Amino acid sequence: MNTYDLIVIGGGPGGYVAAIRAAQLGLKVACVEGRGALGGTCLNVGCIPSKALLTSSAKYAELAHLSSHGIAVEGASIDVSAMMGRKDKIVGDLTKGIAFLFKKNGVDLIEGWASIPATGQVKVGDSVYEAKNILIATGSEPTSLPGIEIDEQDVLSSTGAIALQSVPDHLVVIGAGVIGLELGQVWARLGAKVTVVEYLDRVLPGIDGEIAKLAQRALSKRGLKFQLGRALKSVEKTAAGLTLTLTLTLTLTVDRVGKDKQEVIEADKVLIAVGRRPVTRGLGLEELGVAVNPRGFVEVDSTFQTSVPGIYAIGDCVPGPMLAHKAEEDGVACVEMLAGEAGHVDYNTVPGVVYTDPEVASVGQTEEALKDAGVEYAVGKFAFMANSRARSTGETDGAVKVLAGSDGKILGAHICGAHGGDLIAELVLAMTKSATVAEVAATCHAHPAMGEAVKEACLDAMGRAIHA
Repeated sequence: MNTYDLIVIGGGPGGYVAAIRAAQLGLKVACVEGRGALGGTCLNVGCIPSKALLTSSAKYAELAHLSSHGIAVEGASIDVSAMMGRKDKIVGDLTKGIAFLFKKNGVDLIEGWASIPATGQVKVGDSVYEAKNILIATGSEPTSLPGIEIDEQDVLSSTGAIALQSVPDHLVVIGAGVIGLELGQVWARLGAKVTVVEYLDRVLPGIDGEIAKLAQRALSKRGLKFQLGRALKSVEKTAAGLTLTLTLTLTLTVDRVGKDKQEVIEADKVLIAVGRRPVTRGLGLEELGVAVNPRGFVEVDSTFQTSVPGIYAIGDCVPGPMLAHKAEEDGVACVEMLAGEAGHVDYNTVPGVVYTDPEVASVGQTEEALKDAGVEYAVGKFAFMANSRARSTGETDGAVKVLAGSDGKILGAHICGAHGGDLIAELVLAMTKSATVAEVAATCHAHPAMGEAVKEACLDAMGRAIHA
C-alpha cells in the first residue's frame, strides 16, 4: 500500500498549487484528479476559457470602432469553430503545463475519482492509498434554480455557454453576477441579442454600489439589456424556441403592478448563472463525521482542518470567496502550516475582478459595508474621462474609488474601467502594507498612464485632487 505525507483530492488551482508547495517543503505528495485534465473548473471550463473567448470577442467588437482611428475594415466575419479551437488549445497547453510542474516537483498524479473510506485513507478505483494528511480541494460547480433543468443544449450553465458552436439570436442570462455578465458580453459582442435578468434591483451583488452602477451603464452602452427585480419562474421549450416566464420581485416603477405581475420573454438559449455550489459528493464526508454547513460548505478552523483530525479543506468547498486565487492562497497557507511554517491568508485583501469591458475590480470594504458598520471614512474618486491615457485610447468609461479610514489607511478600493484588474494590484499591495492614501499619492506614477487615476483618487480622498 502506497503511503504519502499528503494526498490532495482535486487538481484545480488550490489543489495543484498546494501539492507543488507541499513537495517543495519536502513532503511526499500525491494529487488525485478524475477529470482527465488538471486545472479544475478554472482552467478547463471557467476562468481561462471564458477569458480566451472574452479576448477573441473583444477583438471582433473593436473592428466596429476603428473608423474613429482612420482605419477601415471591410468583410470581417466570425468563425465560431476557430474561436472555440483557439480556446481549447489554450486550455490544453496549460493543463499539460501543470502536469509538467508535477513531474518537475515530484508530485505523483493519481487519475480517477477519490473517496475517503477512513481517516488516513484515500480510495481511487480499486486502489487504497494511505496518507498522514488529506486535503480536500474539490472546487465547485454551477447551481440551478428549482424546477429549471440545465441540459447544456438550450438551457445552459457556464460550461455550455463557453462551448456554443454558433451565435444565438437571443441569449437570456439569468443572474447579473460575474459569470453572467462576462459570458453575456462574449455573445453580445459576436452579434447575439442579450438580455440579463436579475432577481435584485442591481447588478454585481457584493460589489460597491456606485461602481456597479457605472458598470451597468457602460455595459448597456455595449448592447446588454437589463431586466432587474425579476425572478425566473419557468422555462418552456416549444418548437419555436424557449419561453421564459418572469415574476417581478419588487415594485420597479409606479406604473408597474409589483410582485403579482408576470412577463414573458422569448429566447433560443438561456444561461443560468445564479451561483456555484461546493463539490463534495462521493467523498464520504458524512460517514466520516466531517462537519458541513447548511449550504454544503465544509467547516474548517484557522489551519484549514475539518472537524476530523488529519482531513483538511480549502478553496471553493469551504466558506469564503469562490475565487481561484483565493484557493491558491488557501492551499499554500494550509501546507505551510502542515510543514511547521507560518501560514496566513488575509481575506480582506483578496481582490476580485470581473473581466467585462470595462473591467470591474475591487478589494476590501464597500462603502455600503462601512456605512452599515458605522465606520468613519473618506471617499476619493477619479473618473477615467479625466485621464489623458484613457482619452487617447478611447477607454474613458468608469472611475477609481478609494475608501480611507480616519488614519488615512485604505479600507477598500474599487475600479470600473479598462485594465481595472491590473490597476487594483497597486491598491491591494498598499492595503497589505497598511499604506495610507497619502503614501500612494506620493508615489510617482508614469505619465500618461491609466495608473494615474489611482494616484488622483487617493489625492481626492485627501481633498487634493489635481485633475478632477
